[in-house]
Amino acid sequence: MNPSLLDDIVSGNVNHGAFALLLRSDPDFGGTLDVLAGDLRQYETLASVPLPDGADAGDEVLLLVPYCQLRERRFACRDDGERLRAMTVRRREHVDVAEALKRLPDAAIVPGQGEFDIDDDAYAAIVREVITDEIGRGEGSNFVIRRTFVTELSGYSTRVALAAFRRLVEQEVGAHWTFIVHTGDRTFIGASPERHISLRDGVVTMNPISGTYRYPASGPTLDGVMAFLSDPKEKDELYMVVDEELKMMAHFCPQGGRVIGPYLKEMSRLAHTEYFIEGHTSSDPREILLHTLFAPTVTGSPIENACRVIAKHEPAGRAYYGGVVALIGRDADARFSLDSAIQIRTADIDAHGRARIGVGSTIVRHSDPRSEASETRAKAIALLTALGQGGRQRLGEESRVCAALNQRNYGIAGFWLAGADERIRPDPELRGRKVLMIDAEDAFTAMLSQQLSAVGLDVTTCRCDERDPFERDWDLIVMGPGPGDPRSTQDQRIASMRSAIGHLLRKQIPFFAVCLSHQILCLELGLEIEQRAIPNQGVQREIDYFGHRERVGFYNTYSAKCDHDEFALADGTPISVCRDVESGEVHGLRGRYFSSIQFHAESLLTQRGVDILSSNLKRILVK
Repeated sequence: MNPSLLDDIVSGNVNHGAFALLLRSDPDFGGTLDVLAGDLRQYETLASVPLPDGADAGDEVLLLVPYCQLRERRFACRDDGERLRAMTVRRREHVDVAEALKRLPDAAIVPGQGEFDIDDDAYAAIVREVITDEIGRGEGSNFVIRRTFVTELSGYSTRVALAAFRRLVEQEVGAHWTFIVHTGDRTFIGASPERHISLRDGVVTMNPISGTYRYPASGPTLDGVMAFLSDPKEKDELYMVVDEELKMMAHFCPQGGRVIGPYLKEMSRLAHTEYFIEGHTSSDPREILLHTLFAPTVTGSPIENACRVIAKHEPAGRAYYGGVVALIGRDADARFSLDSAIQIRTADIDAHGRARIGVGSTIVRHSDPRSEASETRAKAIALLTALGQGGRQRLGEESRVCAALNQRNYGIAGFWLAGADERIRPDPELRGRKVLMIDAEDAFTAMLSQQLSAVGLDVTTCRCDERDPFERDWDLIVMGPGPGDPRSTQDQRIASMRSAIGHLLRKQIPFFAVCLSHQILCLELGLEIEQRAIPNQGVQREIDYFGHRERVGFYNTYSAKCDHDEFALADGTPISVCRDVESGEVHGLRGRYFSSIQFHAESLLTQRGVDILSSNLKRILVK
């Protein structure tokens, strides 16, 4: 009888240069280990990776996508020379997990003392800089800053690596993928809690995860998890990454994504909160991967600017931290399938046993730098030790926990919780109107476009730096949100937005302005803009919006100020002001042919966003 592929891998007799063992959380693969071997090559672009041949429904390609693949999207990154690796699978088998554990080696794993490449003090200092210089100046709502724990594994060999994988399978719980990928010169061993994206039967699924409950030494407690679930910082982090992944899905899901959850994701030493987002698509899996480089849980929001911040503050490239390990195949009907995990909680080990574990923490406006350093240390220790808590009750099943999770959906946008068919509500007064959306480098515009389309508008999007965007006859212009200081005279993007809004005002072209565009409009109308003492990044507030109480989501570091509920332009045109009566902060403006809002109607945090949009646009367009 011929030896199995798993036995060949364990004995070192596999004929191909690369192999992988994957334990996936998908119920369809429950209790089964994917064992793969094949030929590995490097590629410059995702588009150049050959897809599985439809003639053989079993063909698969395994990809390792490094962080610097961002250069394919022309996003900022430190190019450390890592390249996209793809293994064309030549041999495969599926092995029962219990059987595989019997056949995998059980060698001792002996890590050295190890140390972080950035010590606790230096990491805390970077966190402070990001809060002050980036979040505090409107560059984004949250950023993920990484550091790397480096240690030597004594007596390292491929056999030791397989034993480390065995230990993870035995003792880690809650991972989306537990995996080992051996490329010949590198070995990646991980227990990633987070799906990057999956595709099956034309449905894509993303899995935003955020918030971290670090178990005490004695193990998790119900009181501990309830305190975690009620922590505003942890809630804010999750809502922000959901918004960011909804933006991503808007690029390749014409009807957008549907939010499902939230849930408690329990692992061996940590717990997180999570949602799932599902949407329908016909896109190529390589295109799906490209437009989701990379998850906001490892970069920040908005993603393009987060990448600039990471390149500025992290002293070296990320290698494969925050990248993707993905399996592309075809199902029995020869349709493409995709499953993938984010490369976090992953050890990157070279041939000499030097292990690098990248870990990061999500920095928001009220982050404590020391606490964020502790969180990254806990994540590194969790992977190194992979200690099991066998036999404990899963706290996610407790009634109090379920109630606290369900409470998180109270007061957020029902639009994103509903199915795609339930969202389509064409308004007879808006149906067929042509709208031009101006994108100022925030993919919130894609979500905004989907909400406008749902009420029957015909939406076209262009970037703010495109020439002559107003050449055609549009019924309405929507000036979108974006990062940055609206007062800047050095930022060409903001200069383009200011020029466009000035043109709209002079020509009295109907328009609607959101967030950054609202701030620029306020400047054009003579109002003062001030930097907030505490940024409003990913914050839900209940406001009086022109006589109606509304729960809305803010992502702003700057605010316009006005002391009156109305003022007049030089020609006598009256402008109505929605403002906080105590602080004078302007939440919105209404003129004869325009409206603006400081908050994001399209955000998960705005409960009645579509209604707010519809009423504003009808006021402008329907005379």
